[in-house]
Formats: sequence, structure tokens, C-alpha cells
Amino acid sequence: MTLPVFAVVGHPNKGKSSIVATLAEHPDVAIGPLPGTTRVAREFTFRLAGLPQYVLVDTPGFQRAREVFQWLQSQPGDASDRPAHVRRFVETHRHDALFADEISLLEPILRGASILYVVDGAKPYGAEYELEMQILRWTGQPRMALINRIGPGDFRAQWHQALGQYFSIVRDFDAVGADFETRLGVLRALAELNRESREAIASVIDAMQVERQRRRHRCAGLIVSQLATSLIMTEEKLLVAGEDRQAVQGELQARLLSRLREEESTTRAQVESVYGYHALERSGTELPILAGDLFASEDWQLFGLSRQSLVVTAAVGGAAAGGVIDLAVGGASLLLGSLLGSVIGGAGAWLGGGELARARLLGEPLGGTVMRLGPIQAANFPWVLLGRALVHHRLVSERNHAQRAGLALEAGGNPSLLEQQAPAMRRELAKCFQRLRQGDAGASDALRAQVETLLAV
Repeated sequence: MTLPVFAVVGHPNKGKSSIVATLAEHPDVAIGPLPGTTRVAREFTFRLAGLPQYVLVDTPGFQRAREVFQWLQSQPGDASDRPAHVRRFVETHRHDALFADEISLLEPILRGASILYVVDGAKPYGAEYELEMQILRWTGQPRMALINRIGPGDFRAQWHQALGQYFSIVRDFDAVGADFETRLGVLRALAELNRESREAIASVIDAMQVERQRRRHRCAGLIVSQLATSLIMTEEKLLVAGEDRQAVQGELQARLLSRLREEESTTRAQVESVYGYHALERSGTELPILAGDLFASEDWQLFGLSRQSLVVTAAVGGAAAGGVIDLAVGGASLLLGSLLGSVIGGAGAWLGGGELARARLLGEPLGGTVMRLGPIQAANFPWVLLGRALVHHRLVSERNHAQRAGLALEAGGNPSLLEQQAPAMRRELAKCFQRLRQGDAGASDALRAQVETLLAV
């Protein structure tokens, strides 16, 4: 089956390359703020599981539409001759530097590419655009217009009126902000645009939805692996006679936090790779290390559970952490690249008293004493780890390749995704957490199914 091909054309600096990057899921598309970033037509193939699905052609912008249209109008004949006139113009001026941009953008159309005409809905419509639309209509190829609003202005209604006279389909499309469902909507419109490509594009849409599920399944496994490792993680050191035990405990805590931080960072990089991001810069908010009551903190609740929800879930699910906590790591400076901070505050009394941070001393068969720190038993700890992973996955999975800024996870004021789940779901998660802490090998499979459901929310 021949791959569908779409030529993305329009005025310079209207977001054509951003649309190509988004629809091709291709990080190598050059995107810049100045006109003329794209100087020659370049093809980008959208692939799924390594198999090509369709081709997008990033083209230079129109530079001399008036001169081109005047030449076309000077040719004899009627409307049936117009595609031939466009072809003749290209053949006549192929080596004319004056029309290099126009030749570059028209050639893929003449080879059979459907047309995606891009305009900036933040700028008003002008008569100069009509010349471009006339030329495109003369090609006789299927045409669709995308209104990509780049700036703060809003002239989309005006554009819809004008574009509707030249294009069978007109859509608003935010190239940088488009999520997965929005991209599917454009593809469905493209299927309607060209009858010859309809079956091929429908197959692409089906394949994308299957791939979406596969990616969620893969990411659920990565997240569960992180949780399973983190919930049983410990650090230990053989004590030397006379060594300051408090200092050793501080050293072990730092080492444990470093490993937890690395585990989370590694998982996030793997999740990003699943969605095709292999060098994603991480930036944005880092919330301050929490202090005080870790369950009452608004920042804590952005990712874990509130005090009330945690009490109910733990009591019903049988996963409440009782007695003494070996290491109090309850809070976090949240989000990418941040430290998992040590939180020492009012949680101790709520959990039943005792030291929040206690290291166990273990005897060695050959003599000596080992100090072991961990694993972390703070009741909200697995919830926060999971909540952080869910937020990260949501932003990565809905991100598109036209976004070139670093991944910024900004804390909002809404309850965490986990807080919004039904009590039955939270109880099942709590049981899985408890089983993981007990070393139950079957807990990972059960938790993976639950996490995969959450990733689809």
C-alpha cells in the first residue's frame, strides 16, 4: 500500500514545521522563531514500531505568490488546464533562484501529496494569502487548512470565513499544545480529505491506538519496578569501634535518598524513551523540602493521599504502617531532578509514637555490628512515589514533538490523581503496596494492572 503523503505549506513563520514535528512525532524538525527556518522541502516519515505509516513534507513558505499567480493566469486554457499550468511553471522555473521556495513547495504536491495549508489565527486575514490559496487550488490536489494560533490575538472566525471558500476542511489546531486525541482528530479529517488515502489513514489511526495501549503497558511495568525496588530498599554499614553512630545514620540516610532519587530518575528516562523522547531536558518547579506534618501539607497531597484518605484506606486495606518507622522519608522536593527529602515532623504521634528515624543494629557472624537503615515504612511513601510517576507519565504521554522547552511539572492546587480514585481502587493499591513490602513476588503483576488503568485516566 502506498504511503499517504501530505505537503505542509503556507506563509513563512506560521507554524508549518511545528505541525510537521507534531504529526510526524519527529524531534529533528527544525523549528525557529524567525521566518525562513525551513529553506528546502524535507520529508519526515511517521513510524510505529519501526514501520512507516505516512509522510509529511515540511516546505519553505511562499515568497512570490503574486508573481507565480500572474504567470499562471497568463497561460491560455480553461479550468481543466490549471494543474498542467502549475506543472509547466515548475518545469520552466526549476532552476530559477527567484522562485526556489515556490518550486520546492509545489513539487511534492505535483507528485501527488495532499495539501495542509497552515495559517496563524492570531494574525488577521490579508489579501496576500488569497494568492497562495488560488495557486494551491490550481494544483487540483485535495486540500485542508489548519488554523494554528501562535500569538495572543484571535482572528480565527475571520480565517474560517476566508478559508472555507478554498478548502473543503478547515480545522483549528494548536501545533504545540495538541494532545493525542487532537492529533487523531486531524488524521480523521485527513482521511475524509483524500478518498485514495482513506483506508490507509484509518489503519494508521487503529495502529496508533494499539501502540498507545502498548506504551501504557510498558510504562506501567517500569513504574511498578521502581516501586518494588524503592519499597524494600535499605542501606547498611559495618560499624568501626568507637564510630559515631549518629553520623553513620546520617551517612546511610544520604545514601538511601540518593539511590531512591536515582531510581526515580532512571524510571522517568525510560518512560520518556517509550514515547520517543531520548534527550528530554527536565526543568521547572522544585517544591521546597517539606517540614512539619507531612500528611497535612498541601504540597504532599499533590501526589499522595490526604490524612483522611490514608487513614481510611490503610484501615480497610490492612496496609497501615504501625509501630516504629525505621526511616522517616515522608516528603519530597517534588518533580524531576529533585531531592527526595527527609521529612521529620508531626507524623510520629499520628502513627502511634516512637522515633521516626531508627537504625537497626545487626550482629555479624564474624563479629562486629552492622547498622541498617530502611526500608521506608512511612504510610504515604508508596502513594507519593506512584503519584509522582503518574503526573510525569501524563505530561510525557500528552506532550508532542513540537514542544522544545524542557519538561516542566508545575504543581497545581488540585487533589492528586490518587486522591480522586474510588475507595475500592485505593484499597487494592494499598494491598499491593503491602505485598510488595513483604516480598510477595505476585504483587507486581497485580499492581501493574492497577497502574495501567490509572495511566489511561
